[in-house]
Amino acid sequence: MLDVSEASIGRAGKALAEGRLVAFPTETVYGLGANAFDEKAVARIFEAKARPNFDPLIVHIAELSQADRVVSSLPPAARALMERLWPGPLTLILPKRDEVPDLVTSGLPTVALRFPANSVAQDLIRAAGLPIAAPSANPFGYLSPTTADHVAAMLGDKVDFIIDGGPCRIGVESTVLDVTGERPVVLRPGGMPVESIEEVVGKVEILDRSEAKPTSPGQLPSHYAPHTKLYLVPSGGLAYAKPHGKAAALVYDAASKEALAHAHGAPSHFRTIRVLSESGDLLESAARLFSTLHELDSGGFDEIWAERLPELGLGRAVNDRLFKASEKR
Repeated sequence: MLDVSEASIGRAGKALAEGRLVAFPTETVYGLGANAFDEKAVARIFEAKARPNFDPLIVHIAELSQADRVVSSLPPAARALMERLWPGPLTLILPKRDEVPDLVTSGLPTVALRFPANSVAQDLIRAAGLPIAAPSANPFGYLSPTTADHVAAMLGDKVDFIIDGGPCRIGVESTVLDVTGERPVVLRPGGMPVESIEEVVGKVEILDRSEAKPTSPGQLPSHYAPHTKLYLVPSGGLAYAKPHGKAAALVYDAASKEALAHAHGAPSHFRTIRVLSESGDLLESAARLFSTLHELDSGGFDEIWAERLPELGLGRAVNDRLFKASEKR
């Protein structure tokens, strides 16, 4: 546990820049932070939280100028909200820059951005010298933490450092507002009152979470799909695949590639075989998933065939994303 001294904040900021995980206070809840531009560090967030799939993460900044490193354009409504309500418990959904890893945004073209109104969080982000991706610092499905002791009890040694900044002032997550459409839409109510938002941009829509037709990221069964048709098969099933045209194979590890290469007739099925992790590291596989799919999607292939990973740890998350991206047969 770290205190909020300048030396401790500097130590934690250096750790973030090096790819390590730091839990830190905000005015809403404690966040589990990683370098927003480091795919492997971001994958460690999902591993630590035992998150079952790759939900988009919120990227935190401590200067308005840092938004330029994350966001490709700012709609007029976003500028007005930033000037009036930031720093504060308001997260804005904005068009992302290509430099932001797809793992942070779940492959979506938008990024969730926030400027927290907590001096410890701001000092940490400045000490790191870069934007920080951070969901709440708790295991998936558990109550969000509002003290450092909550984080320590729930995540323990899965976090490199925990900064004890005292109890969170607000204690509920930030309000999430999508400003990429014609009218702003509240995707998640939270610490910023809708009334305060409407004072700046006028009437907003509020997502009805009870609607039969899902409208928020990650709910549709065919979300995150590449343009190239993708087929998902059980582990070892690529040896029996019957692709059409120019096809690429995506396998888990070097052993899977070796087995496929020696399967009767299998190598002739595929123009290339790509490996997510030579050593069979689920963390590395998760970190490389979206970038590898993008590379294959732009490779001129007619089909992509992928095999399932082990159904444990981050393997479940990778399998979830591959299933959502695949053709349903």
